[in-house]
Amino acid sequence: MIICIDVGNTNIKYAVYDGDELRISFRVATDLKKTSDEYGAQLLAMLQAAGIAPKAITGGIFSSVVPSLDYTVAHMLGVYLGIKPKEVGPGVKTGLKIMADNAKEVGADRVVNNVAALKKYGAGRPIIIVDFGTATTFNIVVDGAFIGGVIAPGIKGSLDSLVGGTAKLPRVEIEAPKSVIATNTVTNMQAGIVFGFAGLVEYIVKKIKKELKTSDVLTVATGGFSEIMAQETKCIDVVDKMLTLNGLKYLYDLNSEEGK
Repeated sequence: MIICIDVGNTNIKYAVYDGDELRISFRVATDLKKTSDEYGAQLLAMLQAAGIAPKAITGGIFSSVVPSLDYTVAHMLGVYLGIKPKEVGPGVKTGLKIMADNAKEVGADRVVNNVAALKKYGAGRPIIIVDFGTATTFNIVVDGAFIGGVIAPGIKGSLDSLVGGTAKLPRVEIEAPKSVIATNTVTNMQAGIVFGFAGLVEYIVKKIKKELKTSDVLTVATGGFSEIMAQETKCIDVVDKMLTLNGLKYLYDLNSEEGK
């Protein structure tokens, strides 16, 4: 078995695979103050609940956009699982051509998403990967290469800013109200957040297709709010919430084969 970990700004997502079979996936809140022992205790508890023995995990890989947690995660895996994980970064083979001005600036999660989308959906037509995470990112992959993208504010962060910057607006659940013409404070806020971001996604995808000079584009959504947003926009073709973790599994296998 191998463990795949995606360290994000808001959540850390885990998956354990037995061959190609997903045995367990879960997420915990990202906390810069937690030690490797605290993360290790969480991990062992989740493995125990799933009936997975720690010694059954023989390898691992992680991607991270939180550099201060890189050592914490690697040390935790070494102490509690006895493995030395691979880390997505320099030296890890991806097979992805990156056409950004500075490839080192491209987040590891975006690289993994691009690789995963190519692996699963093929390079026959352009792919737009929209990740609804702490930030809302758009990655454009053409002919097997990441040619660029867009970074917009995240849904939850925008709501937090709205609530934190006002005296009377409450914290609300992120869900679509029945009507855009809302009749109370809660549904007013939900309409603004959900329908507002749906409009943002529609417009950016439309602009990307115009610049690509084709409408034959596959748009894949991932991340925590992908299902909600897919219901409110017609431009999303596929929702794939396991895209990043499956991409990590593919990269682990790819680099393990290279090392043989």
